[in-house]
Amino acid sequence: MRNSFVEPQDRSAYPFPLQATHSVLHVPLENSTGAVIFVGMGCFWGAERIFWQHPGVIATSVGYAGGTFGHPFYEEVCTGKTGHTEAVRVNYDPALVGDDEIIRFFFENHDPTQGNRQGNDIGSQYRSALYFTTEAQHESALRIKMAYESELKSRGFGEITTEIAPAPKYYFAEEYHQQYLHKVPNGYCGIGGTGVSCPLPT
Repeated sequence: MRNSFVEPQDRSAYPFPLQATHSVLHVPLENSTGAVIFVGMGCFWGAERIFWQHPGVIATSVGYAGGTFGHPFYEEVCTGKTGHTEAVRVNYDPALVGDDEIIRFFFENHDPTQGNRQGNDIGSQYRSALYFTTEAQHESALRIKMAYESELKSRGFGEITTEIAPAPKYYFAEEYHQQYLHKVPNGYCGIGGTGVSCPLPT
């Protein structure tokens, strides 16, 4: 059991086995097709579930984005000292669901104004983040953020704190985290939006 944090050496490979197939969608986790975007919405268990349920999504997985070293353990990320973000990798079919809809869905289903937390989950690993893989996603994220921030402010919320950046290195989380709320249906889910609709800018 790794309870205390000791700055680890950079790992060159996963120190645990990787789950090969999505437990719900039955597609490969590592080599899924389609467009790819990475989102941080607090605890990644609930965030993954709402995305695998979204029409047009091909695959989802949970992992650790960015950070100061490779292939971390969950307990290391939970210290908040590693720089990683708890993230969901979303593969989607652009012919069935566009960038704008995926990004609108991301903003609307958590509170993007909370900084380094999401509800009771506190720490930089729980920050709101959107990591794009195409310039079209980047432009869409900036447009939707501006429109949604205006809507949120009119309802008494503060500025959006979402980190919008090119996708960093992504490390798959341990197998028990993948599709966790399918494996543990009554498990913890911290996902929740603001109750404010996110408009799509015209």
